Amino acid sequence: MDLNLRGKRAIVSGSTLGIGRSIAQVLYAEGADVIINGRNQDTVEKTVNEMQKIQQLSPGKISGCAADLSSAEGAAKLVNFCEKEGQIDILINNVGIFNIKEFLEIEDEDWQSIFELNVMSAVRLSRSFLPNMLNNNWGRIIFIGSDQSSKPNPSMSHYAMTKTALVSISRSLSELTKSTGITVNTVQVAPTWTDGVKTFIEQMANKEKTTVQEMTKAYFSEGEGQTSLIQRWASPSEIGNVVAFLCSPLASAINGSAPRADGGMVRSLF
Repeated sequence: MDLNLRGKRAIVSGSTLGIGRSIAQVLYAEGADVIINGRNQDTVEKTVNEMQKIQQLSPGKISGCAADLSSAEGAAKLVNFCEKEGQIDILINNVGIFNIKEFLEIEDEDWQSIFELNVMSAVRLSRSFLPNMLNNNWGRIIFIGSDQSSKPNPSMSHYAMTKTALVSISRSLSELTKSTGITVNTVQVAPTWTDGVKTFIEQMANKEKTTVQEMTKAYFSEGEGQTSLIQRWASPSEIGNVVAFLCSPLASAINGSAPRADGGMVRSLF
């Protein structure tokens, strides 16, 4: 499907792995110019090279910038790089971390560090790129959310807080786009088989002296995943396809929304 993204330039934060990488790959395959971001320069360069090999026929250009978005300085570094590349048409606020920790064990530092990366990185990048989108009367800003914003797990309250905040920020920003060609949305994703999730499940399986397969089966049959209608992990590519569509001119009527790509995890119509 041609998503009409040729000639558009996109930045995907946290795009060397997982969902971010898949989003970047779909956008690049659709002909967009894509800027890869990660913390490590070698990893960024490796990702750029790998994508160029996979999508040799893409008319788009791919480049990368290593910047740690957990600080204002890191965000400024990425913004400066993007400005040298040219007008940013699409911003994907994807970068984020998660961990499992009971509420009473979460220290102030844990709350502050996860907020700085998951929320403030998105605030800083959106604040930097939205003005030019308004001037050009076209743009896409997409926040990568989570089912945790609708059904927070008490063992992930700090993470759930950040994802709930993103939905609110996204809706607030969308109010600034009335009567323009800009849309701002949050995609609330399902538990996805990313490298981070894989590592966590492997660690839990070793701790419980069982297999990854058995841990996965228990998660969907007895744990939080019981409400999932697809009864499996989502793949990063599935999320990437949903996000790429929202970036397209074909999705111009979707604005100020928080569509779910959660496999039916949340038992709600709205």
